[in-house]
Amino acid sequence: MAEHDFMQRLGAAAKSLNIDIDQEKSTALLEYIFQLLRWNRTYNLTALRDPEQMLVQHLFDSLAVVGPLTFLLDKNTVSTRPLVVDVGSGAGLPGVVLAIMRPLWTIHCVDAVEKKTAFVRQVASVLKLPNLHAIHARVETLPSFDADVVISRAFASLRDFATLAGPHVAPGGQLLAMKGREPSDEIDTLEQLTDWRSHHIETLNVPELNAQRCLVWLNRKELHE
Repeated sequence: MAEHDFMQRLGAAAKSLNIDIDQEKSTALLEYIFQLLRWNRTYNLTALRDPEQMLVQHLFDSLAVVGPLTFLLDKNTVSTRPLVVDVGSGAGLPGVVLAIMRPLWTIHCVDAVEKKTAFVRQVASVLKLPNLHAIHARVETLPSFDADVVISRAFASLRDFATLAGPHVAPGGQLLAMKGREPSDEIDTLEQLTDWRSHHIETLNVPELNAQRCLVWLNRKELHE
């Protein structure tokens, strides 16, 4: 892994996304990628094997939601320690990145695959992230987190996401789904079959990624209408 090149590209990506990343956070983000590369050789945590792809498709993609979440939580959260739950987190995307970037947020990464939550726990230890927690479970089996935000990245259809993860959102909280193209069909199904609605679709411009990405904001019907 070309650390100096990656550090420069990370700085450029942060500037493009209008977020501040100091030396400590930059080092932690690249160490996360290093740990993922190392564990992936044995445990097959992600389909990506190339560090170049991981940098862009995992790290930069996750960094793209830091700005929108910060705006949301700074505006709407009274608590000084907002609670964010990453559902179907896999190897910690975007949860680990959020924990590094926002140490005052409490981040729970939930996944049904034990080796993936074990990896997130290892990362929390290695990077000294007391705000990062990993839970091995299916999200629908857990008591409510009462979270400010529940986020997912390629976890499920919007309908399934709302049905399984919606009970973990506090009153006035949000579900946020990271998607590729605007999921019009999924939104139609969601609004027909659940009490959740899409009230905003935000385009995500992921640095160095030649693909469409968006963030779908969901809230409960009674809050939307």
